[in-house]
Amino acid sequence: MSDLNEGNEQTIQHTERTERQRTLIFINLMITCIAVSMLATALTTALPAIVTDLSISVTTGQWLTSGYSLAMAIVMPLTAYLMNRVPTKKLYLSALAIALIGLLLCAAAPNFYVMMAARILQAIGNGILTAMAQVILLTIYPMNRIGVVMGWYGLSITAAPVIAPTLAGLIVDRLNWHAIFYIVAAIVLLSLIWAIRVFDDVLPTAKSRFDQLSFVLSAFAFGGITLGFGNIGSYGFVSLPVLGSLGIGLLGGLWFVLRQFKSANPFLDLRVLKTKEYAISVFGSIMLYLVLMGSAMLMPLYVQSILGKSATISGLVILPGSLVSAFLSPIAGRIYDKIGIRLLTIVGGGSLVLSNIGMYFVHMDSSIWLAVGLNVLRCAATGCLLMPFVTWGNKNIPPELTAHGTALLTSLRTVAGAIGTALFVGIMNSVAQKSTTLSGTAALLHGMNVSFLLMTIASGLLFATGLFLIRDKKKEAPVWVEGLEEPIE
Repeated sequence: MSDLNEGNEQTIQHTERTERQRTLIFINLMITCIAVSMLATALTTALPAIVTDLSISVTTGQWLTSGYSLAMAIVMPLTAYLMNRVPTKKLYLSALAIALIGLLLCAAAPNFYVMMAARILQAIGNGILTAMAQVILLTIYPMNRIGVVMGWYGLSITAAPVIAPTLAGLIVDRLNWHAIFYIVAAIVLLSLIWAIRVFDDVLPTAKSRFDQLSFVLSAFAFGGITLGFGNIGSYGFVSLPVLGSLGIGLLGGLWFVLRQFKSANPFLDLRVLKTKEYAISVFGSIMLYLVLMGSAMLMPLYVQSILGKSATISGLVILPGSLVSAFLSPIAGRIYDKIGIRLLTIVGGGSLVLSNIGMYFVHMDSSIWLAVGLNVLRCAATGCLLMPFVTWGNKNIPPELTAHGTALLTSLRTVAGAIGTALFVGIMNSVAQKSTTLSGTAALLHGMNVSFLLMTIASGLLFATGLFLIRDKKKEAPVWVEGLEEPIE
């Protein structure tokens, strides 16, 4: 009976908000997340122009992207505390304002240091907004509809970052790199004005003490690991910047974990990992992002550095996959609502295995259309799995821990993406340099083949997870309660 009462209270929470209010909040979140998600990868195309204008080296300029990822990794664990402590509307508007200030500063940046500070502001705003969006959607929609809703939301965090380099290239060619930030700033300003009108305090809040030590430890843990793997490309794995950062990150992470389990009011509640379904969803998301971001870096290198094609061709090679991912994301949400996560994991994991092993056998005479097709297969897997993993994982933890679950999953996913980006590029370069029988582009291609072979292993682990570890629970008939618009699942 207690379960019925809990479901009754949860359904009442959903029906207090009209369908129109939900839709307006949802559209606002979509617009915001599409705009800010583009910022993560847009500079990869614009970097040469920025480097020239600011008179800096490519190595220094790369920090505009690496530093952004590092700041994201540090701010993510903080979002759980902020969402539980600060009223929803105030926090959401503040995050939008921070991102907007960062965008305007970037657009008018007179030197690298101002631009770097502005990128950190953008990362802080994006980190808060990304975590909030998922928790808000999981809160305002009932569970029998959340798969479709999260599927549509998945468009913003899957398609936008992959399409962004192509759009940024077009903007730079037609206008200049400053225009990228002005255009996104205009979208964020529109979203801010809209949010003032449609948002309300969706998430419950309570007074809680800010655990400064836990925050510092989380910053060292997530930041150290992200920085360590990010340094592989510049210094090699056996070096102080890499091993030192990784050591600090791992020690900070161990201390952070021990402190959270001992604390009565943890900064980031790691008890969510005791739920089997949530733990599997975290593992699946990590494997998926590891492969997704690794391949996202290798594909442009293959097209430009190995095949000698232009940046525009590189963007066009990736574009069909992005469109397929965007198309499948809401469909995958509907499939999840109807049959669960297991079949999606098996099909998605299998698609990743096939796409990555296919790239292992690519050679110099292979048609570029083969790479296009394999990338479409890989992106299809992403569309099938990215948001269903988030939905499934959070569905199986207590509602009061949703903010913590989302913050932890997003943090680990961000770190996995940074690791995938640095690790597989590093492996490609290392194998190419150590090749004794090949040289030039042939050696680089061999290094890329080996990297995709290792991605196949990671994809195989994801496939095996769906095959052996996931079992969808049978859905019970919904319970209708008089006076409520929707049944209790």
